[in-house]
Amino acid sequence: MTEKVGKDGDTVKLLRECDSGIKMGVEAIDEVLGKVSDEKLGDMLKKSKYEHQVLGTEVEKELDIHNDEGKSPNPALKGMSWLKTNAMYFAQPDDSTVADLITDGCNMGVKSLSRYINQYKSADRKSKNIAERLVNIELNLTEGVRAYL
Repeated sequence: MTEKVGKDGDTVKLLRECDSGIKMGVEAIDEVLGKVSDEKLGDMLKKSKYEHQVLGTEVEKELDIHNDEGKSPNPALKGMSWLKTNAMYFAQPDDSTVADLITDGCNMGVKSLSRYINQYKSADRKSKNIAERLVNIELNLTEGVRAYL
């Protein structure tokens, strides 16, 4: 398969990164949901997971239009995330640890997505909008869990 260049190529690349980020976010939320004791925190995480999934469906549709299969999260990154989550929670099993882990994950997501938005300048407006909406989902979750830190 030849790599697309220009506007279409940047659009697909940005959508792939959104796809990967959404999958990573959903997996991270799933990893901690069973560890949450506060109902409000659990509801906040479930709401964010749903928002990620809805946006993920939109990303998949856009990738289909471009005949692309998307991108799975890096297996090494997933493994490190799992290890960090379980090690930190083992050391301090409470909602503040969950909030800390979610905050770190969201911050990494915002940083990466912002980099990709800047890197793929030729991406179409729709894919940039999706990426910006994903950044906002992450920022809102970070703000929401702050009370549990």
